[in-house]
Amino acid sequence: MQKPQDHAYPTHWEADVVLRDGGTARIRPITPDDAERLVSFYEQVSDESKYYRFFAPYPRLSDRDVHRFTHHDYVDRVGLAATVGGEFIATVRYDRINDQGLPAKDPEDDQAEVAFLVQDAHQGRGVASALLEHVAAVARERGIRRFAAEVLPANSKMIKVFTDAGYTQKRTFEDGVVRLEFDLEPTEQSMAVMRGREQRAEARSVQRLLTPRSVAVIGTGRATGGVGRTALRSLLDSGFTGRVHAVNHAFPDGMQRLDPEGVPAVRALREIPEPVDLAVVAVPADRVPDVVRDCGEHGVQGVLILSSGYAEAGPDGRERQRALLGQARSYGMRLIGPNAFGLINTAPGVRLNASLAPRMPGAGHIGLFTQSGAIGIALLSGLHARGPGDGGIAGISAFVSAGNRADVSGNDLLQYWYEDPDTDVVILYLESIGNPRKFARLARRTAAVKPVVVAKGARHNGTAPPGHAVPTVRVPDSTVAALMRQAGVIRVDTVTELIDAGLLLGSQPLPAGSRIAILGNSESLALLAYDACLTERLRPQRPHVLSSAATPDDFRAALDEALAGDGCDAVVVTAIPWVGEGSAVSPEGGEGAALAAALRTAAEAHPEKPVTVVHLAMDELAETLAAPAPAPAPEQTQESRPDAPAAARAARPEGAAPAPAPSASETPPPPRHPSYPARPLTPPGPPPTLTAPQARANEVTAPSPRRAAPLRIPAYPAAERAVRALAEAVRYAAWRREAADPGRVPEYDDIQEAAAGADIERLLDRLTRDVPTGRSVPVPPEDAEALLARYGIHTRPVLPAPDPDTAVRAAARLGYPVALKTTAPHLRHRADLGGVRLDLAGERELRRTYAELTDFLGSPEELRPVVQSMVPRGVDTVIRAAIDPAAGAVLSFGLAGAPSQLLGDIAHRLIPATDREVAEQIRSIRAAPLLFGWRGSQPVDTAALAELLLRVSRLVDDHPEAVGVDLEPVVVAAHGLSVLGASVRLARPPATTDLGPRRLPVY
Repeated sequence: MQKPQDHAYPTHWEADVVLRDGGTARIRPITPDDAERLVSFYEQVSDESKYYRFFAPYPRLSDRDVHRFTHHDYVDRVGLAATVGGEFIATVRYDRINDQGLPAKDPEDDQAEVAFLVQDAHQGRGVASALLEHVAAVARERGIRRFAAEVLPANSKMIKVFTDAGYTQKRTFEDGVVRLEFDLEPTEQSMAVMRGREQRAEARSVQRLLTPRSVAVIGTGRATGGVGRTALRSLLDSGFTGRVHAVNHAFPDGMQRLDPEGVPAVRALREIPEPVDLAVVAVPADRVPDVVRDCGEHGVQGVLILSSGYAEAGPDGRERQRALLGQARSYGMRLIGPNAFGLINTAPGVRLNASLAPRMPGAGHIGLFTQSGAIGIALLSGLHARGPGDGGIAGISAFVSAGNRADVSGNDLLQYWYEDPDTDVVILYLESIGNPRKFARLARRTAAVKPVVVAKGARHNGTAPPGHAVPTVRVPDSTVAALMRQAGVIRVDTVTELIDAGLLLGSQPLPAGSRIAILGNSESLALLAYDACLTERLRPQRPHVLSSAATPDDFRAALDEALAGDGCDAVVVTAIPWVGEGSAVSPEGGEGAALAAALRTAAEAHPEKPVTVVHLAMDELAETLAAPAPAPAPEQTQESRPDAPAAARAARPEGAAPAPAPSASETPPPPRHPSYPARPLTPPGPPPTLTAPQARANEVTAPSPRRAAPLRIPAYPAAERAVRALAEAVRYAAWRREAADPGRVPEYDDIQEAAAGADIERLLDRLTRDVPTGRSVPVPPEDAEALLARYGIHTRPVLPAPDPDTAVRAAARLGYPVALKTTAPHLRHRADLGGVRLDLAGERELRRTYAELTDFLGSPEELRPVVQSMVPRGVDTVIRAAIDPAAGAVLSFGLAGAPSQLLGDIAHRLIPATDREVAEQIRSIRAAPLLFGWRGSQPVDTAALAELLLRVSRLVDDHPEAVGVDLEPVVVAAHGLSVLGASVRLARPPATTDLGPRRLPVY
């Protein structure tokens, strides 16, 4: 029977969702207070849609209908509504039925009839699909396993909603009606459909923010300076291709234009006679709610809040921020900020700089997201210094600095950049991760097609920065780093490393291996590069040292030889200014430009291998290598060449303002490297090369023999920085190759998933009666052993020994030899303190040992001794699985004792782990040689160890209620293993997780 509390209003069913067109809607249960909203909604539905819903003309709802559709018990009868601006745009309801299709009387009936109605103006936005995801989750929560729906054959849109959902379906046609029945248990296909819809919707919502046709700057000051006026100037100076409006309620009556900018000026948003896509808000925090209301009523698609005074200002500000987010979403708008720095889109057709950045960055293929305005400034400045202007090596495609990121976050940008053809590498600076499970999922998918480089601030203090209301990660930062690596994320520590790695990954192909050739005209600099390679666990070759007077042709020949050889996967070129007599180019004659041309010539002949340059006191070399293209020869300008792009030969549009740097219309975009397929694990021949930019998972594209445009080569002022960036590319390329075949999650015939679920439900009912919601509880040892046995995890029996006689009887039952162990928390697994005595061969030895333990360590009541049979000798290990509220489900492995406890030598993997991931996890700990026959010892059964890890992973993945599993010690012998200690903790899972229907987070 349903519990009384199930009839209470279920607040956890409320959710904000992004729709297909990028707008948002709120989904919530329908209540009796919604009667007027329901009637108003129904009046706006066409007669045809009403006919499709009721199979007959139904012009209006009767009072009885309104009562029936607004009064629910939230168990057998449930209604949900999608709202925008507080008004209904769609509804869905289900009624529990029996096998005959009649209202259910038995609470065990697990089928329900479902019906939808969507306002015509909102059809095609994906509203019904979102409602289906949520009502299906609600039904599963209430014990319903199947939906039935009757649809008229002409109602093709609704039929498509059901058939495209990915559930297992049965379809029949009877009496002129299509009857659809489908199971609600999520399938691989239904999850893929849901994830695909989520990605397209969230990507579209970001695209709308980055490509507005009209922007209003609200809070534009009358005097120069100030945040609003600065944002307006940035928009105009960037060459924004859309329309710009200045809004300020303090403008004088009759003022129509703001000078000297010459843009239309109004006192209120409603005075703008055309749609506004993006509102940039720079007013005091207490005025922001009125501004957001005006934006919502005007149909603005997104708001960028530059104003401060929110969560970063304390508890009151945090409440203002929550209210602001709810208000923006109620109108279907996405929100960047508050306390944001702004957003930039360098696409030639947009040229948007809605930020406080003093200059428009150069156009390129780096996507940049930061949560900190200060770090955003540092990144933009650093990139500009490394390659200014459109088409340079450091050009960006888009930039978003989200401030407190109450709504739009790095996850949204990952959704957008995943398929963005103008972004080849993603750079993220994060201070907190609001939804780590989703971040890991999105980062892994994006990293399979383009590099994702992340620097994480606030790593060690255990708290989020001011303004970031997110769950605190309890796992160490080293664990977070390991999990990021598993997801393919390139984790770096500093802003400088972000730029260094991003430039190399965005301009060079991925190396096929770790063999590095080093050449240059300085032995000392080459040796520094050699040592750096060894530090990064690369395989450097002996440096090829040229003379200090080597010419550009000497460099070109040496680089060509290195790239043409089969013995290297990448080349590091080191260069210092030329010395000696007879130099081909004098320092005053542009030696850097000449050397850059020579290196480009050699690199372009071998596009499959990356090249990076280390230089000392040769800034011209770095600038030339980063530039969009070599300077044209004097006798033939770029515009006069017959093969020049049309845009390069076109004249500047009449009336266009001159720019300090070439615009996108004048400079060809940065080169796009050809895509190469992922290399198989055991290739039949020479391995093909992965390419970072524009590669796609499982896509096979023949490599082009030459690059499409002059090559940009990253240059670094220190060998360590160049090699570190190259090492990140090597590791990322290896991950990409492995990601092409990630392994599988094995199925084991002896796993009893359903029985384990029933055991867990029974234990939770028994153990959590007086426990606050969400708090975990330990499972009694005998119940834990039984639960683990459902997954084929068998522990060695442990018998209590409260006194010597009981210990002797226990040993006789188990059979000698035995171990006598204390289970007191301060002595558990502490053989070094005498709390574990092994190989007790008989009763006399057991009684003597028992007396020693109690004499030296305490009374039996304190020690809680137990007796356990001995197992074959082996290596003691520890296996743990835990669900961190922020990091997600994590599987951990290490050697028991000092290696894991003192040295932190533990390997982590996200759950569910595959067979390949578990095999790598075992080998990844520093003490792994002890498992594989170190110094002549006998190797242990790592296959059995891997199977145990996989079984633990399956248990936690199948049952999120199992929030903690601890196996210690696990003795791995030459043949088989023995689990000597086990504990399990259970907790009721949160009402919503990343595995449920898509929803926007609320912090």
